[in-house]
Amino acid sequence: MKEGLPLLALLVIFSGCLQTQVIGLDGVEVRDYEGKDLSSINDFRENSIRGPQQINASTYRLEVTGLVDNPGEYTYEDILNHQRYSKIVTLYCVEGWDVTILWEGVLVRDLLEEAEVMPEADTVIFHAQDGYSTSLPLSYFTENDIILAYSMNNVTLPAERGFPFQLVAEDKWGYKWVKWVTEIEVSDEPDYRGYWETRGYNQDGSVDGPVFER
Repeated sequence: MKEGLPLLALLVIFSGCLQTQVIGLDGVEVRDYEGKDLSSINDFRENSIRGPQQINASTYRLEVTGLVDNPGEYTYEDILNHQRYSKIVTLYCVEGWDVTILWEGVLVRDLLEEAEVMPEADTVIFHAQDGYSTSLPLSYFTENDIILAYSMNNVTLPAERGFPFQLVAEDKWGYKWVKWVTEIEVSDEPDYRGYWETRGYNQDGSVDGPVFER
């Protein structure tokens, strides 16, 4: 079983008071949530540009760089200690398949607020361990609850799904859902083109729009 996020509370008597000790246990994948059926974490197809990346959580660092007054460098545990959010979101792949997953993680907006984005910024670029990148407008994150996920269906992201973090780019095609995120760069380059965008994929990436540039 994969390591996940459920917690077991044990009652411990200490100095005459009742206290709670929290111990993390291995997780079990959930397949329904609040009456909604979920896809399995095994329903994804492997279509990354260089195959699954193996990242060591103890040495990993997530950088927030670019047009910010307070650049950040976070450990894996630093991110896990942020306020947690969960949401059911469907990923739609341009290959014709989709998966509906319960994602848990932190809001990208919270990280951007900590970084103190400069007024001239209008774009956020995500860089991944395998060299992949893509960009989205800054307003997409400030106006929406967009999650940087570390858990799916109550299970820690497996390596093939983007451990330690995957962007849950809600309402965007799957090529905007960056896996193995290592850097969040704040920019004033709205025309920045990532890996697939330089190959003709639509810059906006909205699922209700075209897949390719016209």
